[in-house]
Amino acid sequence: MAAIVFGSIILLSIGIALNSRGGKGKIGVEEYLVGGRSFSGILLFFLAVGEIYSIGTMIGFPGGIYAKGPGYGIWFLGYILLAYPIGYYMGPLMWRAGKKYGAMTLPDIFKGHYSHRGLELVVAISALLFMIPWGQLQFEGLVVALNALGFNLSPTLSVIVSGCLAFIYISISGVKAPALISILKDIIMLLAVIITGLVVIKEINGVSNLFNLAKQHGAMVTIDKSEDVVFSMTTIFFQALAFYCMPIIVAVVFTSKSEGTIKRTQRFMPLYMLMYPFLILASYFALVSIPNLDNPNHAFMATVTSILPPWAVGLVAAGAALSGILVLAVTSLAVGGLVSRNLLSNVPEKSQRKWVQIIVLLYLLCSMGLTLLAPSLMLNLINTAYYGFGQFLP
Repeated sequence: MAAIVFGSIILLSIGIALNSRGGKGKIGVEEYLVGGRSFSGILLFFLAVGEIYSIGTMIGFPGGIYAKGPGYGIWFLGYILLAYPIGYYMGPLMWRAGKKYGAMTLPDIFKGHYSHRGLELVVAISALLFMIPWGQLQFEGLVVALNALGFNLSPTLSVIVSGCLAFIYISISGVKAPALISILKDIIMLLAVIITGLVVIKEINGVSNLFNLAKQHGAMVTIDKSEDVVFSMTTIFFQALAFYCMPIIVAVVFTSKSEGTIKRTQRFMPLYMLMYPFLILASYFALVSIPNLDNPNHAFMATVTSILPPWAVGLVAAGAALSGILVLAVTSLAVGGLVSRNLLSNVPEKSQRKWVQIIVLLYLLCSMGLTLLAPSLMLNLINTAYYGFGQFLP
């Protein structure tokens, strides 16, 4: 049953991708990379939250609490929440600069404003370097989600399947397909997280009982070390500022049809944080009931498989998989734009879409290789990526 539910949702997402082209013929590179700067508030909202609340939220966040304790949870919640008011003011300014310079990538802004090829290259190369762990982050989570279905797929086969789906999504209509699929994904992800949290409360007879059991098992429920507080607060501040310097977030901002549209979407994005209490419950249930996991990344899905019926496991796995695949698709698209528009010189605009698709394929292969050869805790990958993105802020 889990496999049937999972497969049905994935097939539905492919159908949405195929329909996203809307009968259009050949589309240009601006339509492909930034949706022709025409996305409405609803489409921008779902695309943006689709990139923010990814598989790093659904699987990486509980895994981080399982491995590192509550300090990790406070950091994760804090930097995203603080990023929203920053984005409310910063996003429209970025959109205005993008419109003025015809920018479709982050380095395009630097190129347009400073007219300096060297600076454009430095930004492009740095962005590409730190986009690699972001792709690996999605693959790490996808391997966990697919194996939770009981398929016992090898990591190699898991990343190949995920990479193929990501390539299918963006090869059809560029950024528009992930934007439309994000609507399906967000509904499923919210349902999956809330269902899991509610069942945890029922299984453990209340929230307070869960935390009492966690204390008895030696799990931390408060931050006791001053150095952990310093790490959490400084990292929250830095990463909140760096958030809107991420090349994929810049690309999402460019899809908007106006500055006002960005401001309207920013007002409602914090509502998605209502899912985090349920994820915290799942994290502590895993600490109490499944205390010796070899890989902390498996904490959420291990909780799911232990307390939910098969159909619900399929729903959760589909939500997690779509979360990772969609972010992987948009990340790959951003990488393709960086290479075809900024790293390579003198590529005609009419040829850039073809180059984007070639680079997307190479990037996916590179991220697959790193996932298989150098697996890492997802929170480490998140931190590594932000260290790089923060350099663009000045």
